Amino acid sequence: MDNPTKQKIILLLMAGAALSFSRSSLQHYRIYKSLGIEWQKINKSKLGLEIKNLYESKLIKEVKNSDGSFTFVLSSKGKVKALTYQFNEMKLKRGIWDKKWRVVFFDVPEKYRWGRDALRKKLRELGFYEFQKSLFAFPYDCEDEIDFIIEYYQIRKYVRYGVFEYLDDDVYLRKNFGV
Repeated sequence: MDNPTKQKIILLLMAGAALSFSRSSLQHYRIYKSLGIEWQKINKSKLGLEIKNLYESKLIKEVKNSDGSFTFVLSSKGKVKALTYQFNEMKLKRGIWDKKWRVVFFDVPEKYRWGRDALRKKLRELGFYEFQKSLFAFPYDCEDEIDFIIEYYQIRKYVRYGVFEYLDDDVYLRKNFGV
């Protein structure tokens, strides 16, 4: 499914699900902000046709409400697609450095080598600095994104995230990130 309108519809439905699970007003704000931007980008004339196509492809399902109206929700297959799109498009925001280092470190057992290798590859793609094979640093807030990656690969119990206010001899790191 390479159709951008279909991808946006699925992501918007996923954002609705994320809203129901988020606990803080800051998380709500971030979700609403991204929702508004993506919704405005959808070609309204194609919307009905794409929803019909998504329904036929079994990525969404129609649920009849008690008042007679209908709600479209992601099917299990649609949720997997939405997570994959979100994962593939992930980028970390850069801004003003708060002089703190975000560090991801892990010890993933050999039997989950695929998850370890995939995590390492994703951290490199996102621009993390690799200190060692299982220790990566980044200068900007990225806890939500790291949580998502860890859940995506289902390796939470093997991965740790920390924020360091002090790191001795971080000159090379600061030079590497331009901070």
